[in-house]
Amino acid sequence: ESTGRSFEILIQLGAVLAVLSVYADRLIRTVAAAPTDPFARRFLIGILVAFLPAVIVGVLAHDFIKTVLFETPVLVCVMLIVGGFVLLAVDRWPPKPRFDDPTRYPWVTYLAIGVAQCLAMIPGVSRSGATIVGAMLLGVSKRSAAEFSFFLAMPTMAGAFAYDLLKTYDRLSFDDGAAILVGFVAAFGAALMVVRVLLDFVSKHGYAPFAWWRIAVGVAGLIGIALVG
Repeated sequence: ESTGRSFEILIQLGAVLAVLSVYADRLIRTVAAAPTDPFARRFLIGILVAFLPAVIVGVLAHDFIKTVLFETPVLVCVMLIVGGFVLLAVDRWPPKPRFDDPTRYPWVTYLAIGVAQCLAMIPGVSRSGATIVGAMLLGVSKRSAAEFSFFLAMPTMAGAFAYDLLKTYDRLSFDDGAAILVGFVAAFGAALMVVRVLLDFVSKHGYAPFAWWRIAVGVAGLIGIALVG
């Protein structure tokens, strides 16, 4: 169990570092411009506003999420399917975009995207999917929604990593170091590929391919559970 926790935590760190590596330059420029640029300040504060709901729900419900929700395979499969159909619906009938610049969202939009992100604490709900769909329903364009989702991922994943580490550091074990290292590298590589490819792919092809993939995996999982059970 301790090795498993170490594996899970290092995978989170790999994903965090991948997102940071892609957006580090823009993030540094935005932070540097914040003292004189009101839109840079608004963007950074907006990320913190969107991050706040996850902090509150994560701290209050951490044990329930980890010990109850994550131990329910059927829930994971069902949420994969439900999320797939939601993505299909939003992709097929997208709301008319009213916001394209993530530095100029209304404050309530930042907060509402953060609330949508909390749905990802339910196993089977994608964090990026929840934030992107939530943003699009609030009138944010596809590309802008995906871009803001990745920026929001930085404090969210870093916070989850730090909180998990704080809660379990005395039970961590690196006995199976090779497997943990492979998991870290795989998580870093997968996250890096997703961040680099997703924005352009979504702009050209929409979310339908991801939606059908979720539905297929969810259905296959339910069939597998039924056969085993």
